[in-house]
Amino acid sequence: MAVRAAWLGLGVMGFPMAGHLMAKSGATVTVYNRTSEKAAKWVGQHKGASAPTPAAAAKDADFVFACVGNDDDLRSVTIGKDGAFSTMKPGSIFVDHTTASADVARELHAAAKAKGIGFVDAPVSGGQAGAENGVLTVMCGGDDDVYAKAEPLIMNFARMCKLLGPSGSGQLAKMCNQIAIAGLVQGLAECVHFGMKAGLDMEKVVEVISKGAAGSWQMENRHKTMIAGKFDFGFAVDWMRKDLGICLNEARRNGAHLPVTALVDQFYSEVQKMGGRRWDTSSLIARLQK
Repeated sequence: MAVRAAWLGLGVMGFPMAGHLMAKSGATVTVYNRTSEKAAKWVGQHKGASAPTPAAAAKDADFVFACVGNDDDLRSVTIGKDGAFSTMKPGSIFVDHTTASADVARELHAAAKAKGIGFVDAPVSGGQAGAENGVLTVMCGGDDDVYAKAEPLIMNFARMCKLLGPSGSGQLAKMCNQIAIAGLVQGLAECVHFGMKAGLDMEKVVEVISKGAAGSWQMENRHKTMIAGKFDFGFAVDWMRKDLGICLNEARRNGAHLPVTALVDQFYSEVQKMGGRRWDTSSLIARLQK
């Protein structure tokens, strides 16, 4: 019998991820989105079905996936009014791809366990392009046996998926990811800005230095957008600030020192004031060139 799955949240990430799940896994997929038009569009493209509430989508599902905005959105679709946990059957598994706090992951893991439901926190990296191409990196926290059941389905839209520890570990790993990216993007912005001020052909410069120790995904994929001053190619500044806020809050709790991350977060606040809330993260260069 085919696996029955539900998907909650059809944003720029969830929409293609749910599509890959439907197309590749053989599962039947029922989707829920806060705006029903998006759910209708998904069903039109991918077949499957839609439901009016998370609870209705999750009823009788073996796996329920979510990719929503933040901690409060996640609580709403799980333990809120008409939340998925109210109808999920014992032995079913909830996989959360939202980038959220480790606290909410642990909270929902405990709430799920009390109902006999498995819970995996599984935030992703790779952006909209990674979601559309089915090549995301997925960082997971949870129980070994639950993760083992979820991993084959996750791999329908991922190229790397790994259990990193108990509940909350996936979210903590995503924080590491965003901390690393913040410094890289600022370094790349300064590199491109400096080179342009010095009169260099930065396309040629990057062609050379990207093959050495300075090379990174950001350099390969974002130097052209920085040079062109075009910033509509991916992960938005508003979202990055949300993520960096989660990182800085966790650091206050665990005693980690994140001076560069805090500084880059301030730089992104300046980009927001410049009108760049929906620009992608490479727009850090814009504040250097204003």
